[in-house]
Amino acid sequence: MSSLSDSFRKLADQIDQAEANVKAASSQDKAELQAKVNTAREHADERSAQLRAKAEDASDRARSGWDEVQDDWNSHVQRLRQKIDAKKAQYDRDEAENDAENAEADAADAIDFAAAAIEEAQYAVLDATLARENADAVAATA
Repeated sequence: MSSLSDSFRKLADQIDQAEANVKAASSQDKAELQAKVNTAREHADERSAQLRAKAEDASDRARSGWDEVQDDWNSHVQRLRQKIDAKKAQYDRDEAENDAENAEADAADAIDFAAAAIEEAQYAVLDATLARENADAVAATA
């Protein structure tokens, strides 16, 4: 379970780094900002590729399309609640171990998904900041 805690901690660190990058963007010149946008895009693309590869390995856990995420989550929550209600009886040790491994795998997948979403959000904010700087520069020369 500690590896899940470590993964979740890494996710928090990733959020902190993304926030620092976004805050720093407003004080950077265009070349620095463009480099940050390019790096953020590369990281977002890498994370997306990792998730696509993982989805191929576990096709029933991942589906294409961001609009399906909420439906998948709601179904997942409903299944978990049904399992909790149904698991009043004692399971044997092997079945309990299997359930724990499945729950840990689901948690790891959720962390990976959140990390990819953070990468995409960082890229979008940095790209928007660059677009605003470009628009301001064009307006200043007009």
